[in-house]
Amino acid sequence: MKTIKLFYIPISALLFTGLFASCNDDFVNTKPLSEVPKELVWTDAGLAQAFVNDLYNGFGQGGFNEQMLASLTDESMFTHPGRGINTITESRSNPADQGWIVDTYEYSNMYKRIRATNIAIENLTTPKFNNESQAKQMLGEAYFLRAYFYQQLLRVYGAIPLITKIYTLEDTDYTAARNTYEECVNFIVKDCEQAATLLDGTARVDGRASAAAALALKARVLLYAASDLHDIPTAKAKSNTISAYANPEYLGYVSGNRTERWQKAKAAAKAVLDKAEFAYKLDLSAQETPADGRANYIALAMGGSSKLADGDAKKDLILGRFFNDLKDEAGAYVGRNNGPNGYHNWAGNSPTQLLVDDYETLSGEKFDWNNPAHSASIYTNRDPRLGASILYDGASWKPRTDDVKDRDPLNQIQTGQYEVINEKGVKVIQYGLDTRNSPVEDWNGSYTGYYMRKFVDPDPKIVDQNTRQRVPWPVLRYTEAVLNYAEACLELGEEAEARNWLNKIRFRSGMPAIADKETGQKLKDRYRNERRVELAYEEHRFFDTRRWMNAKETIGRQVTLINIFGTLKAGKLVSLYQYNTDNYTYSYKVNTIAPGIENRNWLDKMYFISIHRDEMNRNTKLVQNPGY
Repeated sequence: MKTIKLFYIPISALLFTGLFASCNDDFVNTKPLSEVPKELVWTDAGLAQAFVNDLYNGFGQGGFNEQMLASLTDESMFTHPGRGINTITESRSNPADQGWIVDTYEYSNMYKRIRATNIAIENLTTPKFNNESQAKQMLGEAYFLRAYFYQQLLRVYGAIPLITKIYTLEDTDYTAARNTYEECVNFIVKDCEQAATLLDGTARVDGRASAAAALALKARVLLYAASDLHDIPTAKAKSNTISAYANPEYLGYVSGNRTERWQKAKAAAKAVLDKAEFAYKLDLSAQETPADGRANYIALAMGGSSKLADGDAKKDLILGRFFNDLKDEAGAYVGRNNGPNGYHNWAGNSPTQLLVDDYETLSGEKFDWNNPAHSASIYTNRDPRLGASILYDGASWKPRTDDVKDRDPLNQIQTGQYEVINEKGVKVIQYGLDTRNSPVEDWNGSYTGYYMRKFVDPDPKIVDQNTRQRVPWPVLRYTEAVLNYAEACLELGEEAEARNWLNKIRFRSGMPAIADKETGQKLKDRYRNERRVELAYEEHRFFDTRRWMNAKETIGRQVTLINIFGTLKAGKLVSLYQYNTDNYTYSYKVNTIAPGIENRNWLDKMYFISIHRDEMNRNTKLVQNPGY
């Protein structure tokens, strides 16, 4: 019998099944009905496009996994135990047990995607089909996606091997040494620049890379490269652990002009800012009203997907991960995964009191528990982004489900304990519907007293526990580029320019300007807090606290929660609880999560996640950083 050796490339369901060969009498030569020989893929524009389309699946669910990166930071706490999150938050991660690593950062998964981009780049550089403009666009997308996947690895693990070779079964050596951090940055930046050139002038399409996306990714990479963690002299001065590393070139720049790196970061971010068509309400000369500021922020989070928010805010989304095939995209269950248990949701990534405390007052003051005016009514007169991002006690939300609606006709979040008068006329204490002692569900409640609101469509027709939503994940935002630009300006001493752009964001959100008198470290702290609240739950905090090297003072803190008690005022006879300051006096007390439930610890080895030992065994040329 003649032996026939065929290589096949799997394709997505988008391909037309009519393109596949029919049955062959010789079963040895039968072609799989879901695959196409690789030689044919790159001779047909449609098949090549399907291959490139599949590259975007490397985005996974964006950040909309049931477990979110926010819960590895001081933004939120994951409610359900046993998922590997505590391995990281307690600094127990090591090469044998990394803890929970989401697939969009996972080492081997990203290299699978990188291999696919290498295949696309090799075959599209000299296309074998007659559509030059389409080939050029696909090539630009492949360069962008390779840069993006490498960037995901770089910011988690530090330097990694840069692979452009397409390995086959005929190869005998699959090992490759790590490149230096500087080489990785240069490689990614070059891919971004190549992508920006190839994609220049292409139409804006939801979910697809563009020249602006390539520029925005370049700006992010250069901002990180200029930061404290990746300037080795600075990092060593701040951390004895990093001082002990035998190969600091894998972690950052061991020499060179750091000011030049900040200048490159600034210029890269400014190139994005010059794409003014992506700016949403950043031309205001004064702050919006609180109501409009809240609406603006909700609209930004919805990314043009909600019927109840301004669709024009979608322009801020330079690149999003969209969820149009709702049959398969579990990432669209954001409300179910994170919503209140009193709505039959899962309370997954619950905001911490630490995050709530960092939203300023409406006048621009830092919230202070020692200020009686602040502590007496902690959710009033606060930054409008607080109410747009977090569901707290007394906040209005969607209609309750039929089995609960009679308990809460006003649809208010209930995360406290309240006095009520029972049917016997006796005063008793009642737990809120959205607590862990809820009469609805007592196993899915938040420990912290809060629920995530950001990214959850407020449309009441979307019943979160059983309805998917179309809110896109923000892979790259224009607002991130604005903040990147402001940070680079601050580091270069250009405080007036930084303040100007920060105030554009604050005006849009309904907050007052940062005063000219705020300078130096105080202004830098205001910037960092602004970035914290503006980009909450968008996978920035995990990396920002590391590159700023303030993780011990931020994400290393113990999680705090809120205890709320509603005391009936004299003469008030309430049998069905509703949030009402006419009937109740509310008291608020901050506590720390019990160590048996959540215990956080920071060790400097966690500035980078270790490469798994299985990868080290497979690739003996890899060098692990010591200290793990």
